[in-house]
Amino acid sequence: MKRYFDAIQNYFNFRGRASRADYWFFILFNFLIGLLVGVIDVMLFGLENVVEGVPIFSVVYNLFIIIPTLALSARRLHDTGRSGLWFLIGFVPIIGSLILLVFFLQPSQLKTNQWGPHPVRRHPSGAYSY
Repeated sequence: MKRYFDAIQNYFNFRGRASRADYWFFILFNFLIGLLVGVIDVMLFGLENVVEGVPIFSVVYNLFIIIPTLALSARRLHDTGRSGLWFLIGFVPIIGSLILLVFFLQPSQLKTNQWGPHPVRRHPSGAYSY
């Protein structure tokens, strides 16, 4: 959950690098929170109203989380040695999303690149997370 809040704290930070773990833990918790917000919409307004109308809490949450998601995606692309503008390839139907998935799954560049040093996190157990 710490990595989720780290991404929120870096709301407008499009500089630097983000490790694979930072990115994928954020995606996991974002998915789980999105599910919870969707369930709350259905519980408060009923399934019919949510399907036919606007799921207000889901819309508010998605508007809140879109910029941190874009910023973290740019930092993740920086970590693989690519410009954050590669995110725009996701607008190409199907193949663009697959290319982005491959980029996001790639390991970090171990050396310092033009976006900063390697984003190593040391856990209390002494293990490193990349």
